[in-house]
Amino acid sequence: MEKVRTKLVAEDLYVNDDLYVAGVQVAGAQATKITDASTAHALNATFSDTEVEAALNALGTKLNAIIDALEGFGVSASS
Repeated sequence: MEKVRTKLVAEDLYVNDDLYVAGVQVAGAQATKITDASTAHALNATFSDTEVEAALNALGTKLNAIIDALEGFGVSASS
């Protein structure tokens, strides 16, 4: 009996709902919802340094959540 030799070429491969392209996982389960950033800051005479710091910290936390989601989805490398 003659052996049949073939090469399987797949552009997209799904394993348990995860997408792999060229052996690299590029999509997984949907990330959790990232809440919208606050855009309601009133800059006036009573807006304190503490409020500015809290707003910037919240923005940094939001950006880090977006970066984590991109890394988890395979869009960006984690290191």
